[in-house]
Amino acid sequence: MSAASPAPAVGTTVTVQPGAEPFSADGGPVGVLVLHGFTGSPRTVRPWAEHLAAAGLTVRAPRLPGHGTTWQDLATTGSRDWYATADQAFTELSGRCEQVFITGISMGACLAFRLAQTQGAKVSGLVVVNPSLAPDTRLFVLAPILKHVNVSVKGIAGDIKKPGASEGGYQRVPLKAAGTLPELWKLTARHLAGVTQPVRVYRSTVDHVVGPPSMQVLRAALPAAEVVPLPDSYHVATLDNDAPAIFDGTLAFIKEHTAAEKRV
Repeated sequence: MSAASPAPAVGTTVTVQPGAEPFSADGGPVGVLVLHGFTGSPRTVRPWAEHLAAAGLTVRAPRLPGHGTTWQDLATTGSRDWYATADQAFTELSGRCEQVFITGISMGACLAFRLAQTQGAKVSGLVVVNPSLAPDTRLFVLAPILKHVNVSVKGIAGDIKKPGASEGGYQRVPLKAAGTLPELWKLTARHLAGVTQPVRVYRSTVDHVVGPPSMQVLRAALPAAEVVPLPDSYHVATLDNDAPAIFDGTLAFIKEHTAAEKRV
């Protein structure tokens, strides 16, 4: 654990890392919101978003506040900020599309479930990868206790099996930001059984970031949810060996559950 560098001053412009910019593509009447995870950025999901856009879908992959810049910037944000940005992107999509699906990885998957709960019938379905729904590491057990102290711990980024692949995530995790995740997990888990939209879950056989408790929460609340194993990927599966299967499977799922199938 190390003392944090000073957070950026209010009003200071923070430079976005190359490749971490939001992704946007206007296509047909079916929209897809693609959400990255904690300490990641749109870089983590860009190939996924691009694949869907190439199929003619209208796609948005927002950069959540504090991500894709510096971990000190992330320390000034929290789960309510990340949800607000995801909700804003969903509202924009639903205002221009006949149907909207939500996809996400890790914390982005948690945000996807939360949006399905709050937006109801406006969400046509969800595809999530290695969803994070519970505090299953020591980092997140300690974070609520230490969140009022601006310190950081070693990062959780880079759990990818494929040689040479990189998500460009933070090497440090600010506990102020991490300490706000339990609130999001608890709120989402409390209402998870109320998710009635079609759900497909991609789950890596080996994941060094999200452990069994998250899947236990999901299976208890949504026992009928389709779970597809990813045998050749670690946590950041959207950049790993099984990525093509996720991308093609997501498109097939959307085609299966959209009334505008012929236009996808």
